[in-house]
Amino acid sequence: MPYHALSVDVEEWFQVRNLEGPISRESWDTHERRAEASTRRLLDLFDRRGATATFFVLGWMAERSPDLIREIERRGHEVAVHGYGHRPAATMTPEEFGDDLQKALKIIAPLVSGVVEGYRAPSFSLSQSQARHFDILARNGIRYDSSYFPGRRNTPSGEQRSAFIHRMECGIVEVPITSLMIGNIAVPCGGGGFFRLLPYWATRFLFKLSAANGHPIVFYIHPWEIDPEQPRIPLPVARAFKHRVNLSRTYARLDRLLRDFQFRSIREVLAAHGY
Repeated sequence: MPYHALSVDVEEWFQVRNLEGPISRESWDTHERRAEASTRRLLDLFDRRGATATFFVLGWMAERSPDLIREIERRGHEVAVHGYGHRPAATMTPEEFGDDLQKALKIIAPLVSGVVEGYRAPSFSLSQSQARHFDILARNGIRYDSSYFPGRRNTPSGEQRSAFIHRMECGIVEVPITSLMIGNIAVPCGGGGFFRLLPYWATRFLFKLSAANGHPIVFYIHPWEIDPEQPRIPLPVARAFKHRVNLSRTYARLDRLLRDFQFRSIREVLAAHGY
Protein backbone atom coordinates (compact mmCIF):
# COMPACT_ATOMS: atom_id res chain seq x y z
CA MET A 1 0.00 0.00 0.00
CA PRO A 2 1.46 3.42 -0.92
CA TYR A 3 2.18 6.02 1.74
CA HIS A 4 0.29 9.29 1.86
CA ALA A 5 1.27 12.56 3.56
CA LEU A 6 -0.14 13.47 6.97
CA SER A 7 0.18 16.97 8.41
CA VAL A 8 -0.92 18.91 11.49
CA ASP A 9 -1.18 22.70 11.80
CA VAL A 10 -0.19 23.33 15.42
CA GLU A 11 -2.12 26.36 16.58
CA GLU A 12 -4.62 27.28 19.30
CA TRP A 13 -8.38 27.16 18.96
CA PHE A 14 -8.62 30.95 19.26
CA GLN A 15 -6.17 31.65 16.41
CA VAL A 16 -8.39 30.47 13.56
CA ARG A 17 -9.80 32.94 11.05
CA ASN A 18 -13.40 32.26 12.10
CA LEU A 19 -12.64 33.79 15.49
CA GLU A 20 -10.66 36.83 14.30
CA GLY A 21 -13.54 39.19 14.99
CA PRO A 22 -14.48 38.32 18.58
CA ILE A 23 -10.92 37.43 19.70
CA SER A 24 -8.19 40.00 19.16
CA ARG A 25 -4.52 39.11 18.77
CA GLU A 26 -3.75 41.25 21.78
CA SER A 27 -5.93 38.98 23.94
CA TRP A 28 -4.43 35.63 22.87
CA ASP A 29 -2.43 35.20 26.08
CA THR A 30 -5.57 35.67 28.18
CA HIS A 31 -7.38 32.65 26.73
CA GLU A 32 -7.19 29.04 27.84
CA ARG A 33 -4.50 27.16 25.98
CA ARG A 34 -5.64 23.71 24.86
CA ALA A 35 -3.46 22.82 21.86
CA GLU A 36 -0.76 21.04 23.87
CA ALA A 37 -3.14 18.40 25.21
CA SER A 38 -4.82 17.88 21.83
CA THR A 39 -1.46 17.65 20.03
CA ARG A 40 -0.28 14.97 22.47
CA ARG A 41 -3.54 13.11 21.88
CA LEU A 42 -2.74 13.17 18.15
CA LEU A 43 0.80 11.96 18.85
CA ASP A 44 -0.57 9.01 20.82
CA LEU A 45 -2.99 8.15 18.01
CA PHE A 46 -0.22 8.32 15.40
CA ASP A 47 1.96 6.05 17.54
CA ARG A 48 -0.86 3.53 17.85
CA ARG A 49 -1.53 3.50 14.11
CA GLY A 50 2.13 3.52 13.03
CA ALA A 51 1.84 6.87 11.25
CA THR A 52 4.33 9.72 11.06
CA ALA A 53 3.37 13.29 10.24
CA THR A 54 4.64 16.78 9.52
CA PHE A 55 3.72 19.28 12.23
CA PHE A 56 3.55 22.86 10.91
CA VAL A 57 4.20 24.81 14.10
CA LEU A 58 3.38 28.44 14.80
CA GLY A 59 6.31 30.32 16.30
CA TRP A 60 3.86 31.71 18.86
CA MET A 61 3.10 28.14 19.96
CA ALA A 62 6.75 27.04 20.03
CA GLU A 63 7.64 30.08 22.13
CA ARG A 64 5.15 29.00 24.81
CA SER A 65 5.41 25.20 24.49
CA PRO A 66 9.03 24.37 23.59
CA ASP A 67 8.90 20.93 25.24
CA LEU A 68 5.98 19.97 23.01
CA ILE A 69 8.01 20.77 19.87
CA ARG A 70 10.94 18.70 21.16
CA GLU A 71 8.52 15.84 21.88
CA ILE A 72 7.09 15.96 18.36
CA GLU A 73 10.53 15.35 16.88
CA ARG A 74 11.52 12.83 19.57
CA ARG A 75 8.50 10.73 18.66
CA GLY A 76 9.63 10.48 15.05
CA HIS A 77 7.78 13.28 13.31
CA GLU A 78 8.87 16.19 11.14
CA VAL A 79 8.74 19.74 12.51
CA ALA A 80 8.01 22.45 9.93
CA VAL A 81 7.03 26.12 10.21
CA HIS A 82 3.61 27.81 10.06
CA GLY A 83 4.89 31.38 10.47
CA TYR A 84 4.93 33.17 13.81
CA GLY A 85 1.67 35.02 14.39
CA HIS A 86 -0.85 33.29 12.09
CA ARG A 87 -1.06 36.28 9.78
CA PRO A 88 -2.19 35.37 6.24
CA ALA A 89 0.72 35.68 3.81
CA ALA A 90 -1.46 37.66 1.41
CA THR A 91 -1.85 40.45 3.97
CA MET A 92 1.90 40.94 4.50
CA THR A 93 4.46 42.81 2.44
CA PRO A 94 7.57 40.80 1.54
CA GLU A 95 9.43 42.56 4.36
CA GLU A 96 6.72 41.72 6.90
CA PHE A 97 6.54 38.15 5.61
CA GLY A 98 10.30 37.74 5.98
CA ASP A 99 10.25 39.14 9.51
CA ASP A 100 7.41 36.80 10.50
CA LEU A 101 9.15 33.76 9.01
CA GLN A 102 12.55 34.53 10.54
CA LYS A 103 11.02 35.18 13.95
CA ALA A 104 9.35 31.76 13.84
CA LEU A 105 12.49 29.98 12.61
CA LYS A 106 14.65 31.55 15.34
CA ILE A 107 12.31 30.03 17.92
CA ILE A 108 11.65 26.65 16.30
CA ALA A 109 15.04 25.71 14.78
CA PRO A 110 16.95 25.47 18.11
CA LEU A 111 14.28 23.09 19.46
CA VAL A 112 14.89 20.34 16.88
CA SER A 113 17.93 18.45 15.69
CA GLY A 114 16.84 18.27 12.07
CA VAL A 115 16.58 21.03 9.49
CA VAL A 116 13.29 22.94 9.26
CA GLU A 117 12.59 22.75 5.54
CA GLY A 118 8.79 22.91 5.19
CA TYR A 119 6.41 25.87 5.30
CA ARG A 120 2.64 26.28 5.27
CA ALA A 121 1.02 29.71 5.23
CA PRO A 122 -1.84 30.30 7.67
CA SER A 123 -5.20 29.71 5.96
CA PHE A 124 -3.39 28.47 2.80
CA SER A 125 -2.86 32.12 1.90
CA LEU A 126 0.32 32.08 -0.22
CA SER A 127 -0.26 32.72 -3.92
CA GLN A 128 2.05 32.06 -6.86
CA SER A 129 1.79 35.77 -7.65
CA GLN A 130 3.75 36.49 -4.46
CA ALA A 131 7.08 35.62 -6.05
CA ARG A 132 9.12 37.62 -3.53
CA HIS A 133 7.55 35.62 -0.69
CA PHE A 134 8.77 32.39 -2.30
CA ASP A 135 12.23 33.89 -2.76
CA ILE A 136 12.26 34.67 0.97
CA LEU A 137 11.29 31.08 1.78
CA ALA A 138 14.15 29.76 -0.36
CA ARG A 139 16.68 32.16 1.18
CA ASN A 140 15.71 30.90 4.62
CA GLY A 141 16.28 27.25 3.77
CA ILE A 142 12.70 26.26 3.03
CA ARG A 143 12.67 23.42 0.50
CA TYR A 144 8.95 22.84 0.12
CA ASP A 145 5.72 24.77 0.58
CA SER A 146 2.29 23.33 1.39
CA SER A 147 0.14 26.46 1.17
CA TYR A 148 -2.14 25.56 -1.72
CA PHE A 149 -5.54 23.92 -1.30
CA PRO A 150 -7.26 23.56 -4.70
CA GLY A 151 -10.94 24.40 -4.60
CA ARG A 152 -10.77 26.83 -1.68
CA ARG A 153 -12.29 30.24 -2.27
CA ASN A 154 -9.11 32.13 -1.35
CA THR A 155 -7.30 30.95 -4.50
CA PRO A 156 -6.79 34.04 -6.71
CA SER A 157 -9.03 34.12 -9.78
CA GLY A 158 -7.35 32.83 -12.91
CA GLU A 159 -4.32 31.40 -11.10
CA GLN A 160 -3.16 28.19 -12.76
CA ARG A 161 -1.48 25.75 -10.37
CA SER A 162 -1.07 22.00 -10.46
CA ALA A 163 -3.20 20.19 -7.90
CA PHE A 164 -0.43 17.63 -7.40
CA ILE A 165 3.07 17.75 -5.92
CA HIS A 166 5.37 19.59 -8.32
CA ARG A 167 8.53 21.69 -8.42
CA MET A 168 7.94 25.37 -9.11
CA GLU A 169 10.17 27.58 -11.27
CA CYS A 170 11.72 29.10 -8.14
CA GLY A 171 12.95 25.62 -7.17
CA ILE A 172 10.64 25.12 -4.19
CA VAL A 173 8.49 21.97 -4.24
CA GLU A 174 4.77 22.71 -3.92
CA VAL A 175 2.77 20.16 -1.89
CA PRO A 176 -0.94 20.95 -2.37
CA ILE A 177 -3.62 19.62 -0.05
CA THR A 178 -5.51 16.91 -1.91
CA SER A 179 -8.63 17.73 -3.87
CA LEU A 180 -10.30 15.30 -6.26
CA MET A 181 -9.95 16.81 -9.73
CA ILE A 182 -12.99 16.34 -11.98
CA GLY A 183 -11.95 18.11 -15.16
CA ASN A 184 -11.16 21.65 -14.02
CA ILE A 185 -13.27 21.34 -10.88
CA ALA A 186 -11.52 20.63 -7.57
CA VAL A 187 -13.52 18.80 -4.89
CA PRO A 188 -11.70 19.44 -1.58
CA CYS A 189 -11.23 16.25 0.44
CA GLY A 190 -7.85 16.68 2.13
CA GLY A 191 -8.91 17.67 5.61
CA GLY A 192 -10.16 20.56 7.70
CA GLY A 193 -13.83 21.45 7.62
CA PHE A 194 -14.47 19.15 4.66
CA PHE A 195 -13.26 16.16 6.68
CA ARG A 196 -15.53 17.13 9.56
CA LEU A 197 -18.55 17.87 7.36
CA LEU A 198 -18.58 14.83 5.10
CA PRO A 199 -19.60 11.40 6.43
CA TYR A 200 -16.56 9.15 6.71
CA TRP A 201 -17.65 6.85 3.90
CA ALA A 202 -17.67 9.84 1.52
CA THR A 203 -14.14 10.87 2.55
CA ARG A 204 -12.91 7.30 2.10
CA PHE A 205 -14.54 7.13 -1.35
CA LEU A 206 -12.98 10.44 -2.44
CA PHE A 207 -9.59 9.33 -1.12
CA LYS A 208 -9.71 6.10 -3.07
CA LEU A 209 -10.62 7.97 -6.26
CA SER A 210 -7.84 10.49 -5.66
CA ALA A 211 -5.25 7.80 -4.91
CA ALA A 212 -6.12 5.94 -8.11
CA ASN A 213 -4.16 8.51 -10.17
CA GLY A 214 -0.91 7.46 -8.52
CA HIS A 215 -0.33 10.72 -6.66
CA PRO A 216 0.02 10.63 -2.86
CA ILE A 217 -2.80 12.13 -0.84
CA VAL A 218 -1.86 15.16 1.29
CA PHE A 219 -4.05 15.49 4.39
CA TYR A 220 -4.13 18.04 7.23
CA ILE A 221 -5.82 18.55 10.57
CA HIS A 222 -5.64 20.96 13.53
CA PRO A 223 -5.44 20.00 17.21
CA TRP A 224 -8.58 22.04 17.95
CA GLU A 225 -10.55 19.87 15.53
CA ILE A 226 -10.45 16.96 17.98
CA ASP A 227 -11.40 19.15 20.95
CA PRO A 228 -15.20 19.45 21.26
CA GLU A 229 -14.85 20.89 24.78
CA GLN A 230 -13.11 24.09 23.64
CA PRO A 231 -14.79 27.35 24.76
CA ARG A 232 -17.78 28.38 22.68
CA ILE A 233 -17.42 31.98 21.56
CA PRO A 234 -20.58 33.66 20.18
CA LEU A 235 -20.34 33.68 16.38
CA PRO A 236 -22.59 34.32 13.39
CA VAL A 237 -24.48 31.15 12.45
CA ALA A 238 -22.41 30.34 9.35
CA ARG A 239 -19.09 30.79 11.13
CA ALA A 240 -20.24 28.84 14.17
CA PHE A 241 -21.27 25.93 11.95
CA LYS A 242 -18.01 26.00 10.00
CA HIS A 243 -15.91 25.98 13.16
CA ARG A 244 -17.91 23.53 15.27
CA VAL A 245 -19.44 21.03 12.88
CA ASN A 246 -18.78 17.44 14.04
CA LEU A 247 -15.94 18.30 16.43
CA SER A 248 -17.06 15.39 18.62
CA ARG A 249 -16.69 12.94 15.71
CA THR A 250 -13.37 14.02 14.23
CA TYR A 251 -11.04 11.95 16.41
CA ALA A 252 -12.88 8.70 15.62
CA ARG A 253 -12.94 9.56 11.90
CA LEU A 254 -9.22 10.27 11.94
CA ASP A 255 -8.61 6.94 13.67
CA ARG A 256 -10.52 5.18 10.88
CA LEU A 257 -8.59 7.10 8.23
CA LEU A 258 -5.28 5.99 9.73
CA ARG A 259 -6.48 2.39 9.70
CA ASP A 260 -7.65 2.55 6.07
CA PHE A 261 -4.64 4.40 4.62
CA GLN A 262 -0.93 4.50 5.48
CA PHE A 263 0.57 7.89 6.26
CA ARG A 264 4.07 9.32 6.58
CA SER A 265 5.47 12.84 6.97
CA ILE A 266 5.67 15.13 3.96
CA ARG A 267 9.47 14.90 4.06
CA GLU A 268 9.29 11.09 3.81
CA VAL A 269 6.71 11.14 1.02
CA LEU A 270 8.74 13.64 -1.01
CA ALA A 271 11.86 11.49 -0.65
CA ALA A 272 9.93 8.42 -1.80
CA HIS A 273 8.82 10.30 -4.92
CA GLY A 274 12.25 11.65 -5.83
CA TYR A 275 11.95 15.22 -4.52
